Amino acid sequence: MKLDSVHNLFKRYYTKELETSDVKTVYDLFNWKTIDVFLKDHKSGKVLVDMKDLEFPENYSQNSCDIIASKYFRKAGIPNENGYENSMRMVAHRMVNFWKEALCKQGIIKTEDEKNIFYDEAVYALLNQMYAPNSPQWFNTGLALSYDLKGNKQGSFYFDEKLNKVVESSDNYSRTQSSACFILSVEDKLLGSHSISEQFVTETKLFKGGSGTGTNFSKIRAKGEKLSGGGVSSGLMSFLRGLDRNAGAIKSGGTTRRAAKMVCLDVDHPEIIEYITWKASEEKKVRALGKMGYDTDIDGEAYETVSGQNSNNSIRFSDYFMSKVENLEINPDEEIELTGRVDEKVNSKIKVSEIWNSFNLSAWQCADPAPQFSDTFNAWHTCPCGEDGAYNAPYNRINSTNPCGEYAFLDDSSCNLASINIFKFYESDSNHFDIDGYLHIIGLTQLILEASIIWGQYPTEDIARKTYMFRPTGLGVSNIASLFMVMGYPYNSDEARTLAASLIGMLTGYSYYVSALMSKEVGSFKMYDINKEHMLRVVRNHVRCAGAAVSSNGTPIISSEFEGLNYTPYIIDHHILENEGLEYISKKVKECLQNALRLGEEFGYRNAQVSVVAPTGTISFAMDCGATSIEPFFSHVVYKKLSGGGFMTVINPVITLSLKNLGYTQAQIEDILEYVTDKETVTENDFTYEKILDGKIEGAPHLKNEHIVIFDTANK
Repeated sequence: MKLDSVHNLFKRYYTKELETSDVKTVYDLFNWKTIDVFLKDHKSGKVLVDMKDLEFPENYSQNSCDIIASKYFRKAGIPNENGYENSMRMVAHRMVNFWKEALCKQGIIKTEDEKNIFYDEAVYALLNQMYAPNSPQWFNTGLALSYDLKGNKQGSFYFDEKLNKVVESSDNYSRTQSSACFILSVEDKLLGSHSISEQFVTETKLFKGGSGTGTNFSKIRAKGEKLSGGGVSSGLMSFLRGLDRNAGAIKSGGTTRRAAKMVCLDVDHPEIIEYITWKASEEKKVRALGKMGYDTDIDGEAYETVSGQNSNNSIRFSDYFMSKVENLEINPDEEIELTGRVDEKVNSKIKVSEIWNSFNLSAWQCADPAPQFSDTFNAWHTCPCGEDGAYNAPYNRINSTNPCGEYAFLDDSSCNLASINIFKFYESDSNHFDIDGYLHIIGLTQLILEASIIWGQYPTEDIARKTYMFRPTGLGVSNIASLFMVMGYPYNSDEARTLAASLIGMLTGYSYYVSALMSKEVGSFKMYDINKEHMLRVVRNHVRCAGAAVSSNGTPIISSEFEGLNYTPYIIDHHILENEGLEYISKKVKECLQNALRLGEEFGYRNAQVSVVAPTGTISFAMDCGATSIEPFFSHVVYKKLSGGGFMTVINPVITLSLKNLGYTQAQIEDILEYVTDKETVTENDFTYEKILDGKIEGAPHLKNEHIVIFDTANK
């Protein structure tokens, strides 16, 4: 059955019980508990959070309650006897009510029944830890609508459709700063629009709102290049160090969450070697200071004295450069030219091997910098014509990503994210994945992300305009390693990779389909028409990756040849799905991508992008996920240090279910768990406590050799 109306998304899937009751609310579908949250710095003994009688659904772990209360409950200005949020009901209501009203305003929600269904389903799924929006939503969304908490003007902007122009927001919270991800552009000048000095101001605004930003700094002239007023430039690195200090001084969202920042540099910049080795060199200083007795904790004195610790650094490698890397075995003297931005006098030749070896050594030493393959990014660019139609112009290319690398789009744009706890759709009794529930939440969450654009606000006029014109959203998943484990698939297996590709391909396909439904209802994003040819090419390539170029009756839908790619991407192996009894997943992922293309060709899309794979750190713990994003379990027992102090002990919550599915008895499972959680007594600074010995499962009694690989973790 084809679902070709956005109004068919408004259905009661999880709250059918409310159809027959005039008394119950969605909050009555949960049992509630009252808990205290107390967090103390493990070194200083300082009390970080001490909140009493907080209300949560009873299935929430203490760790989840700790995260949500300490990071996301509004601590001031709330019109109740406490002066702060003290219930998960309050947080759920203020966010969902805001999204509901925004969708009504836009004309996507049209009836009172749709309004009630959206509210109940969105609240239920949020409280049931099935999805979570990115952190800025928790920080900012709905504060004015629910609490009349507006704040002062903060120099934020939005696009006014009636005036057809960008205007300044009247206050800080009537609209929401909901985007976690920003990409900024910077020009090679000290003052004015997009200048280096403005970069400081814009980054500060973003960090204060709980967001992160990425920028390609390749336009900034190198050290020694001439200045128009005489003299020479102090160079790119001098400004990067200053921006790094600024990021270190700002805490995201006014909390203890660290600022998030991505720095990108093209491989042909004259300061590329100093940039590559920057963080590794600073880490050496930290180790030296540690030997002198200084605290080497990430928030300690040693790290505070060095630079480069507040950003993820990446190098933009071109296909041209990588072809020379591939050729090093034949010609080890391969060279490229490093070119000055305004002054040819600083141009120089450098061996490709010097750049490549420095990159690999530094990445090995400190995990930075990372590679970003520029031409591959741009081969999947949905909008290479930007706003002005100039195809592949430098300013219309993907030049950078957000801090974690999942959002790649135009400069001066933003994306608000959400993640789905994919393990929640696994039905343990039948060993079945609930596709209908999964698709329902995908559709619901895409509506939420669109709502956040409708009533969003942004730190610069350019970002406000471009976000309105392109409307990118970023839906992803978390906890997929838990799904693999309970289904009996080793993380590093063809079965796990195929299942992941299918479920995330389904998410992308259905999200584009929902975007096309919204486009049918209220129109495509404003710059769709001048980018239509390229966006449809990208969607067709997604169809090919899903193995869906041919219909179920064998009729070709599109050519099987990939368009505009110089490599062959991963293609879903449907034979694996069929062999594993997952034909229903095989069929649905093809259907989702085919429908996305079919409806998009007819009506366009409301959003220029719809999906990302974000790391989902904090919100994963809020959803009680055993693992984050698409990452493997790091260990079966993890001690997570909280930014600002305190620790959480997180124990793999799905070992028991996985062992049960593999046929182990209850007594055997208890023996294995006792082995994994074996403790030792530790005395540190006159303080004695117990901690889990190593959390390893290898060597556990009863565990069969062929099953060990299912429980492999990143930290073997």
